Amino acid sequence: MSASVQQRPLAGQTALVTGAAQGIGRATAIALAEAGALVWINHLRQSDAAAALVADIEAAGGRARTVQADVASPMQVASLFEEVLAAGPLDILVNNAGVILEKPFVDTDEDDWAHVLGVDLGGVYRCCRHALRHMQTRQSGCIVNIASELGFVGRADYVAYCTAKAGVIGLTRSLAREFAPHIRINGVAPGPVDTPMVSLAHMSAEMVAKESDIPAGRLGRPEEIAAAVLFLVSPGASFFHGQMLGANGGAWMGS
Repeated sequence: MSASVQQRPLAGQTALVTGAAQGIGRATAIALAEAGALVWINHLRQSDAAAALVADIEAAGGRARTVQADVASPMQVASLFEEVLAAGPLDILVNNAGVILEKPFVDTDEDDWAHVLGVDLGGVYRCCRHALRHMQTRQSGCIVNIASELGFVGRADYVAYCTAKAGVIGLTRSLAREFAPHIRINGVAPGPVDTPMVSLAHMSAEMVAKESDIPAGRLGRPEEIAAAVLFLVSPGASFFHGQMLGANGGAWMGS
């Protein structure tokens, strides 16, 4: 294998990363672009951050485009895929867009529940459905869904988020069985990662402090999660179907 193929294993491929303007999504978009893919950067009302990311990728010799859409909206997701697919085939989908909610269960109302599940699980469902219709006709493609270790273990005051992420794990494994062997569908279940989501803007000081109380003794870095995604969409992961990689610093050691 030539050095160029080893360094750019995704050359000639097109990827879509949802929620890519910051955090794990941003790091993933950069990693995929460095591997040679043309990356579509989906965002919601973060035009400046998305444009800055495109500029960074292009300055490094990569290719990227932006597309705004709310993954909780069926109509906007349909428009998102119409725009992406009008430009050419889609080889890789990374479902990363998500929200978090810290709230006691008895205080979590219908709107809270609908919002969190609508983005964190419904968004994955919608994007997978559109992508798989396309990938099925081509009999090829890779999907990586970003879940969470909390989808395995649960957490008090985060019931909506944990439920949604548990759903992402089940959805990933079910789709992997349905669309194998030609389309590979896997996931990553990160532990606590140093992103805007893990901050006092979204979590109490107590919960933020607990995030680093894991065997690794620190928060993860977005680039570490991106590395797991890159592996799953690369040729080296050709025998991976329905797997959920636990890039979590030891926060969850189950299977």
